[in-house]
Amino acid sequence: MRNLLLAGIAAIALTNAASADQRFEARVVGHAMLPAATLIAPPADAPPGFANSGRFTGPGNSRVEALGSIPADTGAMHGNRRTGVGLPLQGQPVQGFSGIRPVGDGSYWVTTDNGFGTRRNSADALLMFHRIRPNFQTGATTVERTIFLSDPNRVLPFPIATETSAQRYLTGADLDIESIQNAPDGSFWFGEEFGPYIFQTDGEGRVTRFFETMLDGQPLRSPDNHAFQLPATPTAAVPYRSRRSGGYEGMAMTPDGQTIWALLEQPLFAANSDQSEGQFLRLIEFNTGRGAWTGRSLRYRLEAGATAIGDFNMIDDRRALVIERDNGEGDPGLACAQGVAPTAAAPCFPLPARFKRVYLIDLGAADAEGYVRKIGHIDLMAMQDPQGLVRDRGALPAGAPAGRFTFPFFTIENVAMVDADHIIVGNDNNYPFSAGRHPNAPDNNEQVLLHVPELLRAR
Repeated sequence: MRNLLLAGIAAIALTNAASADQRFEARVVGHAMLPAATLIAPPADAPPGFANSGRFTGPGNSRVEALGSIPADTGAMHGNRRTGVGLPLQGQPVQGFSGIRPVGDGSYWVTTDNGFGTRRNSADALLMFHRIRPNFQTGATTVERTIFLSDPNRVLPFPIATETSAQRYLTGADLDIESIQNAPDGSFWFGEEFGPYIFQTDGEGRVTRFFETMLDGQPLRSPDNHAFQLPATPTAAVPYRSRRSGGYEGMAMTPDGQTIWALLEQPLFAANSDQSEGQFLRLIEFNTGRGAWTGRSLRYRLEAGATAIGDFNMIDDRRALVIERDNGEGDPGLACAQGVAPTAAAPCFPLPARFKRVYLIDLGAADAEGYVRKIGHIDLMAMQDPQGLVRDRGALPAGAPAGRFTFPFFTIENVAMVDADHIIVGNDNNYPFSAGRHPNAPDNNEQVLLHVPELLRAR
């Protein structure tokens, strides 16, 4: 009896410990990469003009045809560091994985981001998703299949860049796909940021259903929503609440395929205001069978130091993994000194990565205000690599511990459970603009396999 009592007390203590957000350790058991400069040809039946991409990435988004003539850099926030790549590119870049779903055989469905970051510069970037297979023994990642998105049946209610073509392939000027779910019936669901919208395709990437977001009985729109145009007077307002590039970065599907939870990347603006409604994100429920928003929403509270989420996937009928991040890139040990700008001779990171985590949350334990419960997290800036499996540690300060591994990327946008002990995490390399692993080289697309049994068992 005494042993049973002690066991009961221990179980209660364990439950209470796991009920509050706590940190769990993550150990690297595999590391694979797809090279940054991985490009493919457009489909043979695509309209002319897609053999090259990135022609509208220069000043003012004016057309530039000369290959490699526009030097790519990291942007002002990250010190305008050159990455050594010139635009336009010959071919379509595979890079920019912004959503992941395990197939179940060691391969994964991943999405390529919308192109080059905005609607204005991505009209020559084709939307696509891929089946990839990371080999954690060799460190190589293979692209086994690429599917290009299209709208041949004219489901989308707005004009697209290839409107008059037969196949009507979709581009980064039409949609910005950020999350993917493969449904039990073989179809795919995508969450995107311009609307924000969600839409369904068949197994060949052809759009079959399309849905504008409804929240609290009203359409939820961003400034890139296709319903908007600039007003005729400079003092007139455009009534949107979702931030630009703040739509559905994460979208999770329950195991039965009946429910989608769409998670916004950034906080909404308060109604009729330029201020945030709070340091939280909305999770909005959608019923796939009825093809309708249910009217229910929950809240995800961002931690201090975090600005956005990167991905969101269920691990059972109520628990899910969420990437939470800041806007930094690069190891904090190589931060630029106050007032010092990076140079090629003296590279440094003006805004280094500090807050990069994977959280385990419980959607079935929301509080009275609708906030989901955070159970625990792992720190992607402090992973353990005792076996030396990491293949590229990147630029690190002198004296950096040999067994420590960081994921110092601006955008980390892939997380999913692999099995009861492991998760996979990957970055969106924003090719050719992000340089978080090395100060002046474009980031590869990395996939890291992590042993995290304590996190996955926490409740």
